[in-house]
Amino acid sequence: MTEEIILNQASFNPKVKTYIFFVVLFFLITSIIGWIVIPFWIFGLGQWLSGKYFKTLMCELSNKNLRFSKGLILHIEKTIPLENIQDLSFIGGPILRSFGLTMIRVETAGGGGQHNQNMMSMIGINDAEIFKKAILNQREKVINEKRGFVNVASNAGASTVNDNSQLLIDIKNELIEIKNALKNK
Repeated sequence: MTEEIILNQASFNPKVKTYIFFVVLFFLITSIIGWIVIPFWIFGLGQWLSGKYFKTLMCELSNKNLRFSKGLILHIEKTIPLENIQDLSFIGGPILRSFGLTMIRVETAGGGGQHNQNMMSMIGINDAEIFKKAILNQREKVINEKRGFVNVASNAGASTVNDNSQLLIDIKNELIEIKNALKNK
């Protein structure tokens, strides 16, 4: 089994702190109990907690997994095997765009009952499009390796060649053996 190697570590836009500050402020304004906390939030607590939250953000791409962690009170850490990623999408509504931020939503296969278990959101990754492409490229490599495709390096440069013929021959031979075994029963 191959060792896990970190290929890319995402950096996050510091504007995430300001975004978190205003999102929480909005929820404080809309709640009755929040009105008591608003002065503390505006005059220091908000900046301090937003900064602490920002420091908890981590996202790294390895040769096998996508790892993500965030949160203060409810700390979330997720490790998603790349072959389980079904979709990567960008979310950027007017509020996120006004802060110059993008959210990447990762949808995964499996996970059972709850829909939220199959999703992970990463907000404020710098160069999000490049990071998304890196995830998709590594995902494709992992899937091809699992399917038995062979990578071949040529003298002119590295190129990926899918050697399906040997795989098909092996499958054919296995099917013939199964057919013969069923005939002999």
